[in-house]
Amino acid sequence: MKYALIGCGRISINHLIAAHNNTLEVVGLCDIQRQHIDTLIKKCNFDVSSFPVFDDYNEMIVETKPDVVAIATESGKHAKIAIDCLKRGINVIVEKPMAMSIDDAQKMIDEAKKHGVKICVCHQNRFNNAVIATKRALNEGRFGKLSHASICVRWNRSKDYYDQAKWRGTWKEDGGTLMNQCIHGIDLLLYLVGSPVKTVYGQTRQQFHNYLEAEDIGMAVLSFENGVIGTIEGTVNVYPKNLEETLFVFGEKGTVKIGGTSTNTIDIWEFLDTKPYDNDYIGLVERTSNVYGNGHTALYADMIDAIKHNRDPLVSGTEGKNALEIVLSIYKSELTKSSVNLPLSNFSSIDMKGHF
Repeated sequence: MKYALIGCGRISINHLIAAHNNTLEVVGLCDIQRQHIDTLIKKCNFDVSSFPVFDDYNEMIVETKPDVVAIATESGKHAKIAIDCLKRGINVIVEKPMAMSIDDAQKMIDEAKKHGVKICVCHQNRFNNAVIATKRALNEGRFGKLSHASICVRWNRSKDYYDQAKWRGTWKEDGGTLMNQCIHGIDLLLYLVGSPVKTVYGQTRQQFHNYLEAEDIGMAVLSFENGVIGTIEGTVNVYPKNLEETLFVFGEKGTVKIGGTSTNTIDIWEFLDTKPYDNDYIGLVERTSNVYGNGHTALYADMIDAIKHNRDPLVSGTEGKNALEIVLSIYKSELTKSSVNLPLSNFSSIDMKGHF
């Protein structure tokens, strides 16, 4: 399959490595700033000197005719670029969040269906070993009835981080810590609980980062249709560096705590029953070189298989929309000072403009 990458910033190296590991034919790298492409090329430990480079994705698409495009630009541009690609019959892997509004997310899903192609949202932590193990235990019924689950993303982002790009922390292009840093954890919470959300009540604040438009901390309580209560805590206010991304699942017959910097360890694995494989998971540590984890290669492999066998990828457009919906519902709850019933409609991060 022919592959092209649009957006060559901070996360792009993970995408290019995943494409290389899955033996995709890289036909183009695109970024409006050439230095981003040059920096990306220097990071690669494999030969990329022959990869064509572009500063216009439309030109690249016309010239190279890729089968799959990955979109890793600033978040506010995801929807337009994705829709342009989908309308041309190109399969799309899009970074999180897939869009900044519910309407745009639905348009992306609709265009993929209309043109017979696949869309995958890059929530790569679903492929972490700790998450796979926990999902297996849930599917086998080892937890019994679930009580509650929670995700805590306790990270640090300094002014230097936000100064790297003007779009960071803006309502139009990025959102705040819930939309940027915490949405991976929110996706995992939804994935593991495995039930639609009925209501969301949340609060957000801008405690330390008053040079941004958006929040630096957000908390929420979710009510799932299966009776489970979920909680979310996301912040970039932890001093002096990233502390943890921790996910708890509590059931009548089991408790699991997934920890580490990016939900890549199993800190607690306790069940009433025992299985032969339990010793493989107790104290499991998956080594990672950064907070993005190791899941991109597996996510790409799943997407390639989905294209070949005409099935939905594990992290489909609908799955990506579900995580986005929770973030936007928390924002709306903060705005209205009331709980929000799902499904959410006609709401965008732009509706938060001027809130802080």
